[in-house]
Amino acid sequence: MILILCLTASLSSAQTKQAYAIFTSDGTQTDYGRMLRALDDADIIFIGETHNCPVAHWMEYEITSDMIRKSTKGLVLGAEMFESDNQTLVDEYTLGIISSDKFEAEAKLWDNYWTDYSQLLYLARVNGLKFVATNVPRRYASFVKDNGLDALQTLSDQAKALMAPLPIPFDAREQDEAMFGFMQMMGGKGAGNSHFAEAQAIKDATMAWFIAQNFDRKFIHYNGNFHSDNRGGIIPYLEKYLPGKRIMTICSARQDSLKSLDKENRGRADFILIAPTDFPMSY
Repeated sequence: MILILCLTASLSSAQTKQAYAIFTSDGTQTDYGRMLRALDDADIIFIGETHNCPVAHWMEYEITSDMIRKSTKGLVLGAEMFESDNQTLVDEYTLGIISSDKFEAEAKLWDNYWTDYSQLLYLARVNGLKFVATNVPRRYASFVKDNGLDALQTLSDQAKALMAPLPIPFDAREQDEAMFGFMQMMGGKGAGNSHFAEAQAIKDATMAWFIAQNFDRKFIHYNGNFHSDNRGGIIPYLEKYLPGKRIMTICSARQDSLKSLDKENRGRADFILIAPTDFPMSY
């Protein structure tokens, strides 16, 4: 009897542990089911992530799986983590033309592809969904960082086909504060005489462009928080390329407490996914 009571107390204690909490933009706590029902009304969903947060990646998978099950018209998926010059490889893999081994041998993949993104691509493959490689090839983002957006005009027509139409609208005054915070997070990299904010702009514009070009049904896009927080980054470009669509956003963050939403996380997205700060990071 004592052993049973001890086990019961232990289980009761364990049940109070939470891996995540979900809040709306204004800080109201909600739950997964309510969030999923709200997402039904969106044309385009941005799932912002902390790249090394396992909870965020698990939630991406769960949201996508559940929306596939609920959808009668199918979905289109797309991601920052795949570059536009790899679209043919992505298509060949999702269509079953090539194996995962062949795809992984030739595609440019993030180091955490196998743990965090391969399952999303596999969902597209087994469910017959289009998966869009939305990001600009990294060599062109690096080229802009060193030379500025105007230098893109010197590229070939074949290169320009892999990015948003030129010239890319850009107003440094709108992005300086955000870019400063991002560069601080990166340990100061990109500061000095580089065109770091412009490099981010070619990424955001290109992701928006390829979302717009491939939108014919509900679209889910996966990207780092920075690219969709506060409806910035990709979203202003998308609203120019594809006006009138209902866009909803999710972001991920970490807090010491899951009981309420910290002030700095309010307003970042329509839904804010919070993981505890002591939850292990993947790298």
